[in-house]
Amino acid sequence: MSEFDKTFAPQSEAPMTLAQRFSLLHDKADDDVIDASLRSGVELRGATPWILMFAILVASIGLNINSPAVIIGAMLISPLMGPITGIGYGIGIYDFALIRRSLLNLGIAAAISLVTSTLYFLLTPLDEAQSELLARTTPTLWDVLIALTGGLAGIIGMTRREKSNVIPGVAIATALMPPLCTAGYGLANGQWAVFGGAFYLFSINCVFIAVSTVIVIEFLRLPHRKFVDAGVERRVKRTLWTVVLLTALPSIYLAIQLVDNEVFGHRARQFVRAEFGDASTHVVDVQLEPLRRQIELTLIGPRMPRAAIQAIEKRMPQAGLAGATLVVHQAEDSRVDVGVLKADILAEIYRDTQQGLRERDATIAQLRQELAKRDARRDAWRETAFDIRNEFVAQYPACAEVLMGVALVAAEEGKPAAEAPMLTATCKRALVPADAQRARAWLTTRTKNDGARLVLIPAPRRR
Repeated sequence: MSEFDKTFAPQSEAPMTLAQRFSLLHDKADDDVIDASLRSGVELRGATPWILMFAILVASIGLNINSPAVIIGAMLISPLMGPITGIGYGIGIYDFALIRRSLLNLGIAAAISLVTSTLYFLLTPLDEAQSELLARTTPTLWDVLIALTGGLAGIIGMTRREKSNVIPGVAIATALMPPLCTAGYGLANGQWAVFGGAFYLFSINCVFIAVSTVIVIEFLRLPHRKFVDAGVERRVKRTLWTVVLLTALPSIYLAIQLVDNEVFGHRARQFVRAEFGDASTHVVDVQLEPLRRQIELTLIGPRMPRAAIQAIEKRMPQAGLAGATLVVHQAEDSRVDVGVLKADILAEIYRDTQQGLRERDATIAQLRQELAKRDARRDAWRETAFDIRNEFVAQYPACAEVLMGVALVAAEEGKPAAEAPMLTATCKRALVPADAQRARAWLTTRTKNDGARLVLIPAPRRR
């Protein structure tokens, strides 16, 4: 092999081991670069508060009109991640001055967000809670997992030499802004349960993003300050995990309750479909109360005997509904509010026909207006025609037999015919051309219509 071939021959690379492939130290930025980057995002000053206010307004509008796209756009421009990662970084390196500064800026950001969203929801005419708002009032264990895993992805992305689109994705996944906007909605409308649930969800996101930051900082072994007393270090770590546990416990309870309610609802709906699927009996309404473990049905059709209902109730434990109660309302049941059923039926009929009724009323009103205008024009034309006839006879007594009407003047093909006044006179003696021309000019001026027609007919001669 020549020297050229040896120089430019492809070099074989050793296969990458599994540990090397998943190593977080492979493309890690320098420690001082990471430190400067995380500290720079903590401060809330200059343009950052304005960006935060506008982002909160955009998110509030998106929640108000139930638009996920608008909400996502607001989360992309939110500057809330900086102070939260600053808290986690300060805990990870035991920099208490950074922790205090980050907490102060996060508190200011939360206050600005709450004031902005509260003012918006006080002023907006749309005060109905949409699904995007309600979805952020009941935190669960899944929100903890989202905040933790999203925070891990975020801090790993921040510590790389080459920045990627991880941070915008984390801002969307952890959804820091919508809970604050929902909390503002709760304040504006005096709904304290909504405010508490939404603010708790925001707190979960903050705590577990900070925890994920601490975990990654510890794993990367970034330089941190040493405690003189080992006992102080143990107390700091114990306090950190106590805060984490106290924040997570309520969400775990809510998650367990949510899963239990969903399982109960699924089993109850399957049970109703299986047991009341007879073609002669129809279930018109199903009301589920997971907390009270109650299934309430309204049936129409042939009345089911009480023994049949009791037999169905005995099969409920086999369907995973042990301890649940079944309440059945039937058409003849005195507990059924017949008035409500009638109102529901009438409301459905009304909804189906309302559009047709509105269209009919609009058509009738339009036709009445057109008829009124036509009658007014006809009455006005009748008086005008009578006056024109008398004036023409006074000028030309030889033309005593006069008819006034409206003629349709043929137009070009594809265009509607035009209407024009027409005077037809039978004259005993033919008018001279000058008089006939003057009569046509007078008729045009009198009727104020350039298309007016004058027809002069000589009287038949007597034999």
